[in-house]
Amino acid sequence: MHPTRSRIVGVVAGAGLAATMLTGPPPATAGHDHGPRVVRVHAAPTPRHWDPLIDAKWAFERGQVVLTEPGEAPPGPRRPFEYAIVTKGPELSSVRISAQVRIDEPVEVDNRDVIIVWNYRSPTRFYYAHLSQDNTIYPHNGIFVVDDADRRRIDDQWDGAVGAPPAIDDTDWHDVRLDYDARTGAIAVHVDGADEPLMTATDTTFSGGRVGFGSFDNHGRTRHFSVVGTAR
Repeated sequence: MHPTRSRIVGVVAGAGLAATMLTGPPPATAGHDHGPRVVRVHAAPTPRHWDPLIDAKWAFERGQVVLTEPGEAPPGPRRPFEYAIVTKGPELSSVRISAQVRIDEPVEVDNRDVIIVWNYRSPTRFYYAHLSQDNTIYPHNGIFVVDDADRRRIDDQWDGAVGAPPAIDDTDWHDVRLDYDARTGAIAVHVDGADEPLMTATDTTFSGGRVGFGSFDNHGRTRHFSVVGTAR
């Protein structure tokens, strides 16, 4: 794995982020440090800022973090095959992840996906949002937790047969925002600036960790990846 170094572009104190993370951006400034630090992290698209599972499957070019080919199923619990984690800076509890993402797999591949990872504790303990054009199979287009067992679906939209409308059904760039409130466990995933979240869930399995990007078993890319969160 490559050594990595995230650039923390702003650190301010503030107690209100957990309460406001799902309804609006955190305050830009704050007074005395009576609560958790609010940390802003911009993970520049270079190997120094990202830690992939398999370095050879990634490229950092033209301002993009690119998974160039699908990963391979790891041993142990069923979970995403390949991702890269932002490893420097403090671990975060409540987070807002903002990024542009693209799926590079041809649209003829129905199960094509990219994932956003947060509260990453280890290779077998983390949350991820699966963004896919298929919404008819349990592991597709939903919110999941991996907790030393096969990934478990937790989003409100899955009814046992179909989930939220497809998140991405083309090879264009899409804006994604993921909010997690560590206090309540509320999770919301917004796509392309929509006021209403595409996916929601509530879970408090992990109180903090790191963030990342990847794919379950396809390939794609991200750019403008930034995070605001409370230091764990």
